[in-house]
Amino acid sequence: MEEGVFIPQSHRNLTGFDFFLLWSGAAISIAEIWAGGMLVSLGFWGGVMAIIIGHIVGNTPLSLGGIIGSEWGISSMFSIRAAFGRIGSFVASFFNIIQLLGWTAIMVIICARAMDVISMKMFDYNNRFLWILMAGLGSTIWAMVGHRWWKWIQRIAVIALAALCVVMTYVVLVNAPLSFLKNIVADGSLPWATGFDIVIAMPISWLPLVADYSRFAKNTTSACRGTWWGYFFVSSWMFILGFFLSLATGQSDPIPGMVAMGFGVIAFMVVLFSTITTTFLDIYSTAVSFRNVKPKVKEKLATFLFGIGGTGLALFFPVDRYESFLYFIGSIFIPLFGVVLFDYFIYRKRRINTNQLFHQKDYDLVAILAWVSGFVIYELFLNYLPVLSASLPSLFSSGAIYLVLKKWIKK
Repeated sequence: MEEGVFIPQSHRNLTGFDFFLLWSGAAISIAEIWAGGMLVSLGFWGGVMAIIIGHIVGNTPLSLGGIIGSEWGISSMFSIRAAFGRIGSFVASFFNIIQLLGWTAIMVIICARAMDVISMKMFDYNNRFLWILMAGLGSTIWAMVGHRWWKWIQRIAVIALAALCVVMTYVVLVNAPLSFLKNIVADGSLPWATGFDIVIAMPISWLPLVADYSRFAKNTTSACRGTWWGYFFVSSWMFILGFFLSLATGQSDPIPGMVAMGFGVIAFMVVLFSTITTTFLDIYSTAVSFRNVKPKVKEKLATFLFGIGGTGLALFFPVDRYESFLYFIGSIFIPLFGVVLFDYFIYRKRRINTNQLFHQKDYDLVAILAWVSGFVIYELFLNYLPVLSASLPSLFSSGAIYLVLKKWIKK
């Protein structure tokens, strides 16, 4: 096999606890806190229900996607070849590179904006360019150290960040107790189903790269559990933290609330280091996706170039389009992985010949047609039936169309 595509069992060193910490680290993110603030229009109970149910729904395909990597030792984009063919996986890799570069830029921008606000409050100093460089280069270096170091670095960083977030959560609830927050009702400006789709988009955004890390798992079952619970607990927590901050202040942006409640140094540290522990995953997986198309490119070189590229993009990316970016991710990757998951778990019954994936046919028209159909369904529900979720109809319809057409062609 081509170098770096297949991870042999002897090189798989991550345990279920490592995956719990890995995905907890991915979830401790200012972007998740910010996304939680977008749900302020749903009111207390509507927002909490959207966060919990959305994470239950979104985490399930995320963990299922990781199973493919842990069972066969292959990356997410390489595994797509089974359903979509070789060229089909290149198309998916192209969209994944776009979304991961976008995520890198968004994470770095949100970090820089937050650090600017906090540093102005604390030191009367602002320098967004400096914060962009710190966050972008720090994430790039973290991505380049490799999986053998991640498990130790991530353990220290995630535990420290979690402790700081506990302090932040306590201060929020002291300043805005649940007895006050629970009486805040929805204002009707955001349909509940639309908020639900915003929540689902966050775990789904990790689906195109989850196998890039699960392929290093010692055991499939423990990796799946660690991924599901690690992301569910901590991402739900971050969403709720941002949601409560926005409910307390009446603003969809929770950053001013963090400053107003006097978090200071704690907020500064959480913003910077949580950005690094999350964004390095985007940078590394951009390189892995690129190597699905150009496998001869060295992994560390690709990681460095995409890290620098995402950092540079942060200087120009329109972060005010963050919500639209989340919908874009949902519309592309929910139906895509509807096909991939239905193909692997139902059509192939979890059997893949990894050697054949190198010589797979160029593309599978059935898979592409099902993907496009799911995309159209997502857009129709999002734009014309906003009172209903677009995510679930898109996921199940793309998978069902794929299975029906495959069985019909066999006949």
